[in-house]
Amino acid sequence: MDLDADLEIRLAPAFAHASEAELARILDFYAVAWEYEPQTFPILFDRSGTVLESFSPDFYLPELDLYVELTTLKQRLVRKKNRKLRRLRELYPAIRIKLLYARDFRALLFKYGKLSLADTLTGADGQTTPPKARPPAPRRGDAAGPDAAARRRCSWARRPASG
Repeated sequence: MDLDADLEIRLAPAFAHASEAELARILDFYAVAWEYEPQTFPILFDRSGTVLESFSPDFYLPELDLYVELTTLKQRLVRKKNRKLRRLRELYPAIRIKLLYARDFRALLFKYGKLSLADTLTGADGQTTPPKARPPAPRRGDAAGPDAAARRRCSWARRPASG
């Protein structure tokens, strides 16, 4: 009996953001097969056909035939990522891809009892490069706070994937 053949050892990839590592742990816990940035899609070309811009979704879930892109940046900063996703969908309409925003990730952390990690896994704090500035403190009078909104919705789980 070959134990090495029965034992699959997965080396942890070098995640670009701490939130990606946490999502991988959640997927592993629920035995959801995943691949980290397995494919890069060219999305912008010059007139001669040279690739000028490409997009590599964070995860591929082969059992679901679904790519997942996770962005934990502030909503106002995700415009570029939304543009890339629109372009990907135009060029590759058969590709199923789901974009998880910061609010979706916070809802996921809440669901799995890890909401206390949210501040360290989202935004600039979770990046592998040093953050530039701390996010502003919550406004006075906002008693419900952002966590209450995360508890009320988990929009990525309810909407069907595009494709």
